[in-house]
Amino acid sequence: MAELRKGTRVTGTERDKLTATLTKKYTSGASIRELAKSTGRSYGFIHRVLSEGGVALRGRGGATRGKRTR
Repeated sequence: MAELRKGTRVTGTERDKLTATLTKKYTSGASIRELAKSTGRSYGFIHRVLSEGGVALRGRGGATRGKRTR
């Protein structure tokens, strides 16, 4: 994916194309952080674009704090 210039506005059809591309990569398993790094944009920007596109975001994962079983 081509790196976007930091701070430039992404609107209209360009934003729609970006949303489609990011959605495809995210649903294929890429993390938001990986997408942010590959595009040169912030985590928040990627998160917002995916949310605006109606993507169901994954949980953070990791261990949960539940009751211990003996």
